[in-house]
Amino acid sequence: MSTPADKLDALSGWRFSVAPMMDWTDRQCRAFHRTLSRRARLYTEMVTTGAVLHGDRERLLGFDAGEHPVAVQLGGSNPGDLAAAARIAADFGYAEVNLNVGCPSDRVQEGRFGACLMREPDLVGACVAAMKAAVSVPVTVKCRLGVDDQDIEEALDAVAGAVVAAGVDGLIVHARKAWLKGLSPRENRDVPPLDYGRVARLKRAHPDLPIAINGGIAGIADAKARLAEVDGVMIGRAAYTEPSLLLDVDPELFGEPAPVADAFAAIAALEPIIADGLQRGLRLHAYTRHMLGLFNGRPGARAYRRHLATAGMAAEAGLVTLREAAAKVSRECPPASEAA
Repeated sequence: MSTPADKLDALSGWRFSVAPMMDWTDRQCRAFHRTLSRRARLYTEMVTTGAVLHGDRERLLGFDAGEHPVAVQLGGSNPGDLAAAARIAADFGYAEVNLNVGCPSDRVQEGRFGACLMREPDLVGACVAAMKAAVSVPVTVKCRLGVDDQDIEEALDAVAGAVVAAGVDGLIVHARKAWLKGLSPRENRDVPPLDYGRVARLKRAHPDLPIAINGGIAGIADAKARLAEVDGVMIGRAAYTEPSLLLDVDPELFGEPAPVADAFAAIAALEPIIADGLQRGLRLHAYTRHMLGLFNGRPGARAYRRHLATAGMAAEAGLVTLREAAAKVSRECPPASEAA
């Protein structure tokens, strides 16, 4: 029987992860983020069981081995379908299969998955049990504190208890409620108040369960503060809009050197990957749309973004275009008050 230490070892890199984000954390985004950190755990966008079982699996699940450690996030509520989709994902080589119990969009509500599953803890437990029986890689859950008028003490305890009983390997908690009625998915990322204390109480109640926290974590210093109470932190929008913060992940959280010296070196490291993508018919924008915030805080950052948003959109745009954009940025970083 696995111990808590065994579970954390199996979740290599779980101390820091980049959240799964629809329309953002695609293969090109993950390739970029991997140039900035070797140790951060990366996640796919959420993929529904229906898409996995009946769609173009290579397009939906394909990834490069260089992205590891990388996990897949599944959306669904049928235990049998989730088990089959988890098996397919594990065969693709993912290091973890994560069940989405937190997305508040209309689409997931109509499909009876995502955050609405907070109301059905027994079903969530059954889904986890089916996935655990199907694969040998870790199975985790990402959830909210509760939904709508649920009491966050009761709702979170119920889900946590159900998944622990099912043998879950880890739980990621977005430390907000989701309001399925009255708030848009975008508003659900900001309006419901954060309650980190509730996640800390859950960890104290389940000391043997690896628990990571998500929601409103703005940078590495904030992540360190949260790690005093839980086993892992997951950053979403901050890592996407200010990707250079990922350069501090390996040295600050894992005691290892960053894979590249700075943001300029990250672009150089990414060039062969972009060149391969262009050769396969991808547009430069497929990569650079994830890189717009790379130089935030430096003189020339605005000109860099403008060049990528104009010349970088052209069908013929290539590595020269990216180099032209980077050349507009000063290599000396002044105080933030002076940044362009």
